[in-house]
Amino acid sequence: MSKKHLLTQEGLEKLKKELDLLTGQRRKEVIERIQEAVAHGDLSENADYAQAKEEQSFIEGRIQELEEILKNAEIIKAGGHSNIVTVGSTVKVHANGSERSYTIVGSNEANPAAGKISNESVVGQKLLGSKRGDKVSIETPGGKSMYEVLEIS
Repeated sequence: MSKKHLLTQEGLEKLKKELDLLTGQRRKEVIERIQEAVAHGDLSENADYAQAKEEQSFIEGRIQELEEILKNAEIIKAGGHSNIVTVGSTVKVHANGSERSYTIVGSNEANPAAGKISNESVVGQKLLGSKRGDKVSIETPGGKSMYEVLEIS
């Protein structure tokens, strides 16, 4: 059985756009570059050809990866439960003397710099199932921290 990929609607649209770009414009561009390099003759010492083939391999691999993710996507609703932390929840926490907000998303959408953490991450796993007022002890590479759940939306 294939792994389900949890995505928000926004994440789904972003991956579809990337797939469209790769299967359209990017694929055509790399094929044209390969054809130009072939026209220059000897391929054994043709750096342009080797680089274009490597890029083509990357593009085709990413296309396969995106198709698999989209085929097995499960859309999560943002803020489905406001009394318990679930995937899709935005959680405001107090930790290490400051307040932070995190949105719990599937691993394909995680972007900690943007406040989106994976449900599979250490922090994401520990926050799942928490309620407002809960205090959760989380061991991270930076040490042990106590997170207090202030708000769930």
